[in-house]
Amino acid sequence: MAIRTLGLIAASDVLAMATWFSATAVVVPLASVFGIAPENRGWITAAVQLGFVTGAVGSAVIALADWVEPRSLIRIGIAITVAANAGILLVHSAALLLALRFLTGAGLALVYPPTVRLLTAWFTQSRGLVTGIAVGALTLGSFTPHLLSGDLPWRGVLIGASMLALVAMPVISLVPSPPNLQRTARFDLRAVPAVLANTNVVLADTGYWGHMWELYAVWAWAPIFYTASLKAAGTGAPAPLLVFAAFGVAGAIGCVIAGFIADRIGRATVAGAAMLVSGTISLCIGWFFGGNPIVVTALLMLWGFTVVADSAQFSAAVTELSEPQYIGTALTLQMGIGFSITLATIWLVGAVQATYGWSNAFTLLAAGPAVGVVAMIALRRRSRV
Repeated sequence: MAIRTLGLIAASDVLAMATWFSATAVVVPLASVFGIAPENRGWITAAVQLGFVTGAVGSAVIALADWVEPRSLIRIGIAITVAANAGILLVHSAALLLALRFLTGAGLALVYPPTVRLLTAWFTQSRGLVTGIAVGALTLGSFTPHLLSGDLPWRGVLIGASMLALVAMPVISLVPSPPNLQRTARFDLRAVPAVLANTNVVLADTGYWGHMWELYAVWAWAPIFYTASLKAAGTGAPAPLLVFAAFGVAGAIGCVIAGFIADRIGRATVAGAAMLVSGTISLCIGWFFGGNPIVVTALLMLWGFTVVADSAQFSAAVTELSEPQYIGTALTLQMGIGFSITLATIWLVGAVQATYGWSNAFTLLAAGPAVGVVAMIALRRRSRV
């Protein structure tokens, strides 16, 4: 039963998350069709982040994830994302495009946090591995559109992502009701202050926020950087396939391996090590732009592996450090603030690249992991997480 349940939840994550980067994967033709200038392309991804932040923070304030059954929230969220993502095919203005991407993010805020909440209710042991599998599924699903973009026009990519997400609805409905789910009877405005009063939770959150300073800016811009680097090097390597391998496959594997190790040596240790490596790559990868494709591809693979490997461990730590009745709110608040940070860094990388080129575009992203490493050292000293 447990393995089947884990498989169903992971499968629904892979399918539903195909809508996240569906537009990002085809950002160049999409921006051209909707008349969006190159320097403003980042808003196509940032709009999703803003929608996620709005949905996550709004639901956290009223503790929605703690008093509404998770599977119901997930189905509602999927329905919103499918409608918004497919709706892009029917509009013709940049404003409506960004509005629909915002709605996609808002819908995903009702999918991802409740998915983690559902997993923690089902699995009280090996939470690092279990949440690692969940985030790995999210990672794999998020980069599926990049794989589709190698063979399909932009409309086909959007249709394909919407169809995959639609399949997630019956899949999540097959998940049995969790036996250990604690829920509040109604919304509780005391939930957020209670979460923020827990020092260990705040340290785990600080690590996550440093991690998010880097993660989505890398996910949004590294595929474009890589394609441009291959072109500058004069190679015809299949960029969409390699991007999917580096950030989808390698990222998913990184999440699972990190989760397995974290259950044995500690989440703070694993998260700190992953941020140290990914932050170092962010600091220096621009120097390799246009260089040897084998070296750039190897760095991209390591970057994709480490930049998301720590993600699940912050969520797992929060589920272990929070009061049981506030776990859903704690997760949603953590993610809401984290995704709001991504708005700044997605814009920042685009601005730096436009002014100084790819050699310096990712350098400032290293600041986030640096702060995260310090937070993980402090958390390790205070607790056994």
